[in-house]
Amino acid sequence: MVKMTAGLQLGVIGSLALSVASSVAIVICNKALISTLGFPFATTLTSWHLMVTYCTLHVAQRLHFFEPKAIDGHTVILFGFLNGTSIGLLNLSLGFNSIGFYQMTKLAIIPFTVLLETIFLNKRFSETIKLSLMVLLLGVGIASVTDLELNLLGSVLSGLAIATTCVGQILTNTIQKKLKVSSTQLLYQSAPYQAAILFATGPFVDRLLTNRSVFAHKYTTPVVGFIILSCLIAVSVNFSTFLVIGTTSPVTYQVLGHLKTCLVLSFGYTLLHDPFTMKNILGILVAIFGMALYSFFSVRESKKKSTNDALPVSQQQ
Repeated sequence: MVKMTAGLQLGVIGSLALSVASSVAIVICNKALISTLGFPFATTLTSWHLMVTYCTLHVAQRLHFFEPKAIDGHTVILFGFLNGTSIGLLNLSLGFNSIGFYQMTKLAIIPFTVLLETIFLNKRFSETIKLSLMVLLLGVGIASVTDLELNLLGSVLSGLAIATTCVGQILTNTIQKKLKVSSTQLLYQSAPYQAAILFATGPFVDRLLTNRSVFAHKYTTPVVGFIILSCLIAVSVNFSTFLVIGTTSPVTYQVLGHLKTCLVLSFGYTLLHDPFTMKNILGILVAIFGMALYSFFSVRESKKKSTNDALPVSQQQ
């Protein structure tokens, strides 16, 4: 039992580390592709990421690295389209809102996820967990939110992005546990549908946001090279996302996402010489403190639950 628990903990730590490393790597790669090489078509690029992910998993399945598992067609199609829509709406939210309001949109995902899991899944979050999440959100807000310009269309898009993202991530966790499918099996089944909706809508969304056509872009060797690199890193990003949500929870995945935000801000300053202020430093420190609190309380509650589960009923009473 102890060996199984230790193995599970190592697996969770590995999935978290893979998620952080691959996400930071793809942000740096995409920043070079979009800012330096002038390829601003983020939604279309995401559809290519998902297509390459599916092709990679298909090859892995043919080589017997994992066994595919059939999932109810309606479930996987709804799940795939919901996640694809979520990505498109987040990109539109960024396009129609200020950077500050977009960051607030991302921050709002955690409390809405907690709210939805409490209402619909009867999940209970302790006061200490809620406090640590508040500290984390405060820190990330201080570090990343600059301005809060509001407009009706941008606010509606942000609301829809929050809703679809929260529901999509809760479903990622619920489907894996209830249907007993692995993160690889779920990603393999759903990636074609996510790619399809973004492949169909991506050029339209990108043209709306950039006033440029992805088909008319000049594809130089460096641009093609960075697109290929971005797609390869995305395989790891997509796989680790499903793995983390499946082995932990949607809230933990969002906490991890804010750790990535702090790391990206830090890398931007040290490697790319982005502007950095004392406000950014203070926010990152507060956020890291919040993450440490969340990790400490989560591990403590997990150990307490494991101990209670291992006790005979008479001792629990």
